Amino acid sequence: MKYKHGIQLTVVIIIGCFAFASSIQAASCNKTVYLTFDTGNMSVAEKVADILKRQDVKATFFLANEKTFRGDFALDDSWQAYWQKLAKEGQHFGSHTYDHIYFVKDGPKGEVFEKPQFGPKAGMTVLYNEASMCKEIRKVDIRFLELTGKPLQKIWRAPGGKTSPTLIRMGDMCGYQYIGWAPAGFLGDELNSEKHPNSALLEKASREIKDGDITMAHLGIWSRKDPWAPAVLEQLIVNLKGRGFCFGVLPKADKNSVDQSK
Repeated sequence: MKYKHGIQLTVVIIIGCFAFASSIQAASCNKTVYLTFDTGNMSVAEKVADILKRQDVKATFFLANEKTFRGDFALDDSWQAYWQKLAKEGQHFGSHTYDHIYFVKDGPKGEVFEKPQFGPKAGMTVLYNEASMCKEIRKVDIRFLELTGKPLQKIWRAPGGKTSPTLIRMGDMCGYQYIGWAPAGFLGDELNSEKHPNSALLEKASREIKDGDITMAHLGIWSRKDPWAPAVLEQLIVNLKGRGFCFGVLPKADKNSVDQSK
């Protein structure tokens, strides 16, 4: 009986130590960073989700209906369980435009030229007015509601971070705030892995990220041979925690949430 009680006491002490360590970490948290992920090809999506859950960290995901490594698309029914799981865990979500459309240039009468990467007009340069651009942004919101029963946060991000004042104004008129990223927050997962190895990306981000920065990475990139996640992500989170960072979700209430990618 004494042996049993001794084991129980040891377990209580260990749990108490973890709780005490967590409270110390929370008390020492005096800066905030905002992790964000664009869909990409979804090849490391599950690994990213596992790391965020293990580290008890929240992030913001910008969704487009991009082709995935499985041959389906990120907003197909086949990904429903994944998005439901993240939504249940309290992650935040924004639009990345449904067909992943890239800004080309401003149009002649307050419109914009865009080039969809996916969908029926993939590869074509198309003129969008405010109504058609709003429809493109909002389509992700409608689809996410179908998949999860929850709407997006009213935020969006342009593919490639390419924008103009006209394009951002279109999103504003549609009720969606534009979210870019900080220069130090570009985590480099889409760069050539031979020229930019994971060790260098980890060291740079761990050193340069500042209070209030928004980061940007993807849930998988076709071109990178040495995947960025999980190699960099978890250790980066650990390093930032060590520097006193909390992890916030978007939108945040200050002007820094407007496009920082330029």
